Amino acid sequence: MAAVMEGPLADLSAWKPEHCSLVKALEVVGTRSALLILREAYYGTTRFSDFARRIGITERVVARQLRHLTEAGLLVRRPYRDEGGRTRDEYVLTDMGRDLLPAVLSLMQWADKHLQEEPPLLHVEHETGAPVRVELRSETGHEVDLENLGIRRNPVWRRPGPPVETTA
Repeated sequence: MAAVMEGPLADLSAWKPEHCSLVKALEVVGTRSALLILREAYYGTTRFSDFARRIGITERVVARQLRHLTEAGLLVRRPYRDEGGRTRDEYVLTDMGRDLLPAVLSLMQWADKHLQEEPPLLHVEHETGAPVRVELRSETGHEVDLENLGIRRNPVWRRPGPPVETTA
């Protein structure tokens, strides 16, 4: 089964998803190293050398990805200085970076279910220990499965392009 394509989207051959939000997201976080840096940031890693060591990637790749994620607005650089050392930058999640947590957790939960015999980590509510899971729910609180997911054009979306000239 599949999602329900509504209105003009029902004829898949009649439209192209050229402005797909998933494509835009993958341009920002579509690499293994970007997602692993975000995972580490969620776990509290902030320092350049710690990202490289914990993920097991080269400092060159870490530098490129930290720059990319910072320019994209998911991380922000914040100066720090250890006693007797020079000033360096640490990398801290922004609200935009925090908003990506459900997507990253969802990928991890998918892998726990389909690619691991037993998950290596459990994600729980800190205060109660209750398991945390990512779900697809409507704003009315109903769980939505793929067959009940409707996809329609957003009536207020405007195709990006050059501004339209108007005459006064």
